[in-house]
Amino acid sequence: MQLATKIAHNTIIQIIGKGIATFLGLITIAIMTRQLDQVGFGQYTTIITFLSFFGVIADLGLTLVTTQMISDPKIDQNKILSNLFSLRLISAIIFLGLAPLIVLFFPYDPLIKMGVIIASLSFFFTALNQILVGIFQKHLQMIVVSLAEVISRLALLIGVILAVYFNYGLIGIMIATVISSIISFIIHYYPSRRYAKIKLEIDINVWLLIFQRSWPLAVTITFNLIYLRTDTLILSLLKTQAEVGIYGAAYKVIDILTTLPFMFAGIILPILAASWITKDTKRFKNILQKSFDLSIIAAIPILLGTQLVAQPLMILIAGSSFALSGEILKILILASAIIFFSCLFAHGIIAINKQKELITIYIFTAITALIGYLIFIPKYSYFGAAWVTVYSELVIALFSCYLLAKFTEFKPNLAILLKSLLASLIMFIAIFLLLTKLNLLLILVIAMIVYFVSLYFLGGITKQDIALAGIRN
Repeated sequence: MQLATKIAHNTIIQIIGKGIATFLGLITIAIMTRQLDQVGFGQYTTIITFLSFFGVIADLGLTLVTTQMISDPKIDQNKILSNLFSLRLISAIIFLGLAPLIVLFFPYDPLIKMGVIIASLSFFFTALNQILVGIFQKHLQMIVVSLAEVISRLALLIGVILAVYFNYGLIGIMIATVISSIISFIIHYYPSRRYAKIKLEIDINVWLLIFQRSWPLAVTITFNLIYLRTDTLILSLLKTQAEVGIYGAAYKVIDILTTLPFMFAGIILPILAASWITKDTKRFKNILQKSFDLSIIAAIPILLGTQLVAQPLMILIAGSSFALSGEILKILILASAIIFFSCLFAHGIIAINKQKELITIYIFTAITALIGYLIFIPKYSYFGAAWVTVYSELVIALFSCYLLAKFTEFKPNLAILLKSLLASLIMFIAIFLLLTKLNLLLILVIAMIVYFVSLYFLGGITKQDIALAGIRN
């Protein structure tokens, strides 16, 4: 099977899997928000946000380094993976073990503290999963990853339904989250043994090699966490849990949307890394350009369409008590659109092993964003948090683009931008005319059809692009 066909095949599988998982996730959120309401969902959001700090620090940059290192054909895959897995296991035990202790010193409700203790197990198994995903990315066997996500999301949905039925509340939902993560780990682990023999192994020389590659990523990811998640943490400390719930509901939609660029970037990362290692710069730039085109095709209609459907969409997903989340979503969707590009550029930089160059801008962005949160959240609450988030993503995207151009001489061709904008405007008009006349889900389907048909007739996509999912060898 040709490389282009493999990438297209894996992309299609992931899109289908992500679509099913997203649908299950939205149903789960809909049940949770209606059961917990603003305050309860705020408590849930606070628990997940608090743990995410420890989960990301425990990563140590290993998730992205896994794919990068095992893409090198000269490396001993089993040895590297065994040491990566062992290192990840130890870091997860240490850092996620600290979370239940440190939360005791925060001025949170006892229910939130208990939720952190329980959900830390969920983050533990998720941490182990992330090393295994790199194996499937390298071998372009993302069907396993997609299957694991769908089944674990289904398990979570069933668990949440049972928690609601038996009136177990927030604690029951946290237990369901843990069970879901365990199921996901099991589904990832057993198929991974077909491609790699992973065992517990501590080789100091290998660990030093891993740290040499991963420490810049560990630093950048940590500062990335500061500007991405500190908003919710500060909200939880300075404002009410109801406000956290309103903000968290909108952010949950953004989290779902941003899995798309990270999903695709994860697929092309090993291909980019392999192309750079073999000095095939033409192929490297071709894949980047096609990926950039896809990012524009995806981001522009989402950005424009959300401005019309944000409030009814949030009411549909979370219920009428979360209508205000729609106004926040209109702002956060700007950050989501920018992430499509910042994610692509950052993965390109990782592929050429220049991640150290990202450190300065991540530190600058984290510090300035933190200052922004402390200034604007007390005064403007979730609206201040949302706009600072947009600022952060824009700075990262611009600087990442500059670095990628500097080291690879890649300059994005913007030919697709005007065509995507025109197609998005046609779609925007269609949504505007239909918004009060049809069911929202039907409108979204029609909008998608209108956009892609318009883009096709404007020459933005061709029959070959459709056949190869936008990537050609």
